[in-house]
Amino acid sequence: MSDSAPSRKSSRLLSLGLHTYWRFSRGMTLGVRGVVLDRENRVFLIRHTYVPGWHLPGGGVETGETALEALGRELREEACIAMDEAPHLFGVFFNNRVSRRDHVLVYVIRRFTVLEEKQPDREIAEAGFFPIDDLPEETTSATRSRLAEILEGQSPSTHW
Repeated sequence: MSDSAPSRKSSRLLSLGLHTYWRFSRGMTLGVRGVVLDRENRVFLIRHTYVPGWHLPGGGVETGETALEALGRELREEACIAMDEAPHLFGVFFNNRVSRRDHVLVYVIRRFTVLEEKQPDREIAEAGFFPIDDLPEETTSATRSRLAEILEGQSPSTHW
């Protein structure tokens, strides 16, 4: 599927609007991402309806919510996946591509249950497991970097 120019423009405006709101409503933004790896070493990726590229599932940590609660919520919403055990915290990354106050916690999840096949909705256009050596062409550079750090032992970056 190709995105139309008006769709990309409205996506950028929505993203800018959300980050402007977060800038004034939160001192720092904190997000979580899950590297969900199955027994065949395939990774679960999502493609949003409002930003380009394939991403690791995740999202923002809400007020009064722990990072692990946010991760569990995001995995259920975006992937229809439930964690079977506590995930491994891989790293904390400064996401200055979004703002000067955004940080992302990246967790590795190897034990999980797929609750059902994720169907497209207003937020998620596509989702599924992909072989590490055959990722979708539009997989984001940040996603590719995290996978290389986790699976190939590349030195972790401090930036998203």
